[in-house]
Amino acid sequence: MAFTLVGGAVNVVIWILSTIGLPGLLVLMAVESFGLPPIPSEVILPFTGFLIVEGVFPLVGTVLVAIVGGLAGAFAAYAVGRWGRDRVTGMGLGALRIQPSHLERMDRWFARHGEVVVGLARVVPVVRSYISYPAGTARMDPVRFGLYSVVGATPYTLLLLYAGIVLRSHWATVSSYFGPLDYVTAVLLGAAVAYLALLVAGWLQPGWPPRRSDRPRPASPPTGPPP
Repeated sequence: MAFTLVGGAVNVVIWILSTIGLPGLLVLMAVESFGLPPIPSEVILPFTGFLIVEGVFPLVGTVLVAIVGGLAGAFAAYAVGRWGRDRVTGMGLGALRIQPSHLERMDRWFARHGEVVVGLARVVPVVRSYISYPAGTARMDPVRFGLYSVVGATPYTLLLLYAGIVLRSHWATVSSYFGPLDYVTAVLLGAAVAYLALLVAGWLQPGWPPRRSDRPRPASPPTGPPP
């Protein structure tokens, strides 16, 4: 199989799980939930399920380790968001510059919807790894944050482990999809970069769905000869 980004991540995950065992799973899930570097649980947990069905990992112990590792990474990201709250004000460029009013708005939003958002975000790829940062910045109650993180992450963890148990050794078939996933990843990253660039340039308003900005842009200087 030719090297691909996703395939390379899979090889790293397989090596760690096969060599280090459950402590490696604990570290991988903590890093995945922290989000830096991005290591998808959609790679970690299915192969872990394969190791369960092969008798390498125990079922109950593996589920507990996966959930505890994910929770540890989530609280680490939560702590970064909470600790960095006073340091992010004024950061950014153009329309992306963070103002105190933005933080106050986020506080009110998390006060009303934080539990549901955190719980649902744990079943959304990519988002599940980064929701902890704004939750910490909004100073969500840490006990409720941990509780809803576990409630949301547990069924998702069990589902991915079960997928690995069902797939068993059919990794050759699965690996054929890694190349197309690289293209999907590149398109999503390109779209994110373009969206941020348009925000900084003032062409779009912050928020979703994208809306054209009403803010006046400076007129272009005249190009003709001076009078």
